Amino acid sequence: MATKQINPTRMELTRLKKKLITALRGHKLLKDKRDELMRQFLDMVRENKRLREKVEADILAVNQNFVMARASMTDEALNTALLAPTQEVFLDTETRNVMSVDIPVLHYKTRTANPEDIYSYGFAFTSGDLDDAVKSLAAILPDLLRLAEIEKSCQLIAAEIEKTRRRVNALEHVMIPETQKNIQYITMKLDENERSTQIRLMKVKDMMLAQAHDYDQPL
Repeated sequence: MATKQINPTRMELTRLKKKLITALRGHKLLKDKRDELMRQFLDMVRENKRLREKVEADILAVNQNFVMARASMTDEALNTALLAPTQEVFLDTETRNVMSVDIPVLHYKTRTANPEDIYSYGFAFTSGDLDDAVKSLAAILPDLLRLAEIEKSCQLIAAEIEKTRRRVNALEHVMIPETQKNIQYITMKLDENERSTQIRLMKVKDMMLAQAHDYDQPL
């Protein structure tokens, strides 16, 4: 039985068959999209895990170097050395489309290309541990930006996967079965009407034959 009131006509049957074809095609495309999003999401999760472990280990090493530098320098000397940085970092953002999801892409550039500009102090009154800390901190920047890019991408793709999954389920469990039931209902009604019409035509034919036969009888 149809789930809602519909007109059992051939025009409605044709419309529902076209709707079913479109729904089946859309269902397949959405499933393919969901599967591809899942594949890319898992690749990003693995890269995110690797980068996070690396960045956390690098930050731990930087902190250890800063602790060593603080132990070998006075607070005033350390604060003075880091007070006026000579290098600047500029961040540019753009997006990359992955299966209709705009994920961020981060690019950075420094004010100067000289790698020595990361040191905002002279080397006469500072320790080598501070040099190591500043150098290792600057080296973390590319991985840190990539980690931020990957984590945001994972969030966006996960949201798109959930949205696509709901659409697939709606088509698979609601729209397609309902359309198939309606097609079956209309087909059954049309067949029933056709049989009723044939029976009426046969009865009319029998009546006409019987009437003709009565006319042929001699008086």
